[in-house]
Amino acid sequence: MAEFEPVLTARWGDPEATTIDGYERTGGYRGLRKALSMDPSAVIEEVKSSGLRGRGGAGFPTGTKWSFIPQDTGKPVYVVVNFDESEPGTFNNRELVERDPHQLIEGTIICAYAVRCQTAFVYCRGEFVWPGTVLERAIAEAYDRGYVGKDILGSGFDLDVVLHRGAGAYICGEETALLESLEGYRGQPRLRPPFPAVEGLYRSPTVINNVETLSNVPHIIDRGHQWYASIGVGKSTGSGIFSISGKVNRPGNYEAPMGTTARELIEGYAGGIRDGKRLKAFTPGGSSTPFLTPDHLDVQMGFDEVQAAGSLLGTKAMIVLDETDCVVDAVLRFTQFYAHESCGKCTPCREGTWWMTRVLRRMEHGRGRMEDIDLMQDVGQNMLFKSFCALADGAVSPIDSSIKYFRDEYEEHVRLGRCPLREASPRLEAASARSGGTRGTLAQVLPEGTEIELGEVLG
Repeated sequence: MAEFEPVLTARWGDPEATTIDGYERTGGYRGLRKALSMDPSAVIEEVKSSGLRGRGGAGFPTGTKWSFIPQDTGKPVYVVVNFDESEPGTFNNRELVERDPHQLIEGTIICAYAVRCQTAFVYCRGEFVWPGTVLERAIAEAYDRGYVGKDILGSGFDLDVVLHRGAGAYICGEETALLESLEGYRGQPRLRPPFPAVEGLYRSPTVINNVETLSNVPHIIDRGHQWYASIGVGKSTGSGIFSISGKVNRPGNYEAPMGTTARELIEGYAGGIRDGKRLKAFTPGGSSTPFLTPDHLDVQMGFDEVQAAGSLLGTKAMIVLDETDCVVDAVLRFTQFYAHESCGKCTPCREGTWWMTRVLRRMEHGRGRMEDIDLMQDVGQNMLFKSFCALADGAVSPIDSSIKYFRDEYEEHVRLGRCPLREASPRLEAASARSGGTRGTLAQVLPEGTEIELGEVLG
């Protein structure tokens, strides 16, 4: 691994980093002081020139998003921080807030100054009790020290920062559903356009940014866009925090330059595959991104590079499977999550995730049919791009990509009537022998004439 000086995680080893004194001692709020001496439009241009792209999944250029905010509507402008981190496999935002909350607060203040906002909201996932408490204390410290409130540092700029705790719905990580929830309504996505930059919170212009995105901003302003743009690869500048979990020796969050290869991240930072096993597959950006295989280990983890390889960088959450993991079971677990978290507003998502779960569960329980494989792909095609948000698309990604790379494993589930990676029970083996080894299904184990209710199997 090449030598890299941490940026976002530089204070993680400092036990005092969560306090405002510890943060200031290590250069904290220096970027804010510099920003307040600049014209707001110059701050936006600095962020634009840095090449910073949103770290919440879409990778949209941050400075460009800020520049979309109109200033002539007569309405207030709002900044909303998306701290509703709920994507399976993703846990970098939580640790960023727990270990360095003032970094986020400083980035939020700079963003608010740039877009001329006087009220910022931090939408915190409901289950994040401790991170929310850490952030609440840090906001109070920032008020006491004059970084938030009236006439910040004598600049004439006023800003209030409000922490809002959600109720635990994954869908509220989608920016318009988050706005609905913040306004006190049911968390469901809105039809776009209009986009939040024009008509967001309380139907006013709104910037919505992810925790990691805003945490980069103080460093860009303090050290300059040229320094930031010198890190990374292509149009993926700066560093990123990669959440690596699954069958690795050292799971955790690792900061690395954007464009670091999957091989360096898995074998270097995370210490390789556990127990000397072989890599089978991994997601580059959480459970909603298509699987990649060992053939993709040398792909650079940048937005465009991962997309060219057939997947998405997403939240940079790498879920690693080894040769002993069942792909069908992993996909079933992902799909169950999306079926449970679908808000139900759009029929393709509500019905599609429900049926995908049932078909996958049927296959995992030994009642799959060969035609089920094509059926899932057909259902997936009828879900893609047909809903208000991308939840349905995210649910389809692991299914389609797993069939693309591991179709033989699905077929083995059907032929054996069980997962080929699990040891069969003696009764199942006997049933398989009686059937010629082609379908050791639950029906062959039960006494002749037994009626099987679909719900008992799909349950």
